[in-house]
Amino acid sequence: MLAPPPAHVRPEPPSTTDSGTTLARGLKQRHLSMIALGGAIGAGLFVGSGVGIRAAGPSVIVAYVLAGGLVLLVMRMLAEMSAANPATGSFSVHAAKALGPWAGLTAGWLYWSLLVVSVAAEAIGAADIMTGWLPGIPGWVWMTAFMAVFTGSNLAAVRRFGDLEFWFAGLKITAICVFLLLGALAVSGLLPGAEAPGTRHLTGHGGFLPNGWHGLALGLVAAVFAYGGLETVTIAAAESADPVKAVGRAARTVVWRICLFYIGSMAVIVTLLPWNSTSAHTSPYAGTLVRMGIPGAGHIMNAVVLVALLSAMNANIYGSSRMLYALVERGDAPRALGRVRRGVPRNAVLASAAFGFAAVVLSVLWPDTVFPFLLNTVGATILIVWLLIALSQLRLRRHREQHGESEPVVRMWLFPHLTRLTVFAIGAVLAVMVLEPDSRTQVLCTGGWAALLILCGLLKRRAGPETEPARRRETGRIS
Repeated sequence: MLAPPPAHVRPEPPSTTDSGTTLARGLKQRHLSMIALGGAIGAGLFVGSGVGIRAAGPSVIVAYVLAGGLVLLVMRMLAEMSAANPATGSFSVHAAKALGPWAGLTAGWLYWSLLVVSVAAEAIGAADIMTGWLPGIPGWVWMTAFMAVFTGSNLAAVRRFGDLEFWFAGLKITAICVFLLLGALAVSGLLPGAEAPGTRHLTGHGGFLPNGWHGLALGLVAAVFAYGGLETVTIAAAESADPVKAVGRAARTVVWRICLFYIGSMAVIVTLLPWNSTSAHTSPYAGTLVRMGIPGAGHIMNAVVLVALLSAMNANIYGSSRMLYALVERGDAPRALGRVRRGVPRNAVLASAAFGFAAVVLSVLWPDTVFPFLLNTVGATILIVWLLIALSQLRLRRHREQHGESEPVVRMWLFPHLTRLTVFAIGAVLAVMVLEPDSRTQVLCTGGWAALLILCGLLKRRAGPETEPARRRETGRIS
């Protein structure tokens, strides 16, 4: 239950540690634009989209439109808060300010755990591709090499991370644009050697809704998770020269481009491929390229997926280290992890990477038990984070209005109606997941992890009431 509004909101303190050093502001606008564009274009799009196609058939286009609308609203709310208060911890800082320290602790540790487990999953996927090309080298060698390379890139100056991610994102975006161009030519019958299918794959094989509204709902769940990753840009924006401008530009331009890539890709795939074909379920992009008559389609897509996985590893080590740094600032993580050297929170980077290394080891030792449990534990994290973002924006915007503060640089549309609609939509997606046996375990495991974090946050506050004034000064909490 939200606390009554306060008399004022204190600004977020500068990002400092016990040594008095600060995070370097070495990211440029070009870095942030590409981080935002590339952050959500990962293996989940190139490979995982087959899950949505299997569930929804051609209506997966509608699923991606609806999911794109939801993420557009979430990012608009996050941009409003981040433009008003740029902070390394992004939504975890906003949650602590709006809802209380327990919410900041929960959001921060949930997102950190999601990112570090994702790093391990991406290392495994990248190693599988490399062993397919070079079977003589064991997968664990590739995993170790990738982890070492990207740990090193994140220990260097933040500008080095930005440069590397800039080129990774550029390659992914180029691949998507080429795919969309070839797809448009094939659909229109202008691509040599490719027969224009018309609408037969959209209306045949059971129709546009072959699995009914239930299938569309499952496709929507798959689409929602495909969009995860855009939040990283608001974390990175705090290390740019002009965080307010960076967040505002990302909110205005990036999200609709991402939606275009996703929705356009799905439209091309289900128009050129029968939705119930094996290739549409297992490797939709490669199968579509084969249908277009592109030689070496499988190897091309493996290379694209490899780039997507490596890019995601790099970005997730970065995001997890900055989230851990923000947790240290609020007293929610060991203080030693917050030490900064040359503008980089090196201990936070090493701690996040170490957990990634440990998860890789678990995936090798217990691939059928422990590692799948970790994946389930963070499976629904993004939805809980989005829910906290919506509740935080509702709380903070109400406070601004009630106390006559200046309008935010970026404003949520039709407040509070669209914010409330977003909360309802997120709840509906979670309800669908609970009702489905295949996704119920994810919700229950993630919910259990979130409940444990909430309990820790509440007990931490109860155990140290004398530190509450200091904690409020640190987070700028409204109370």
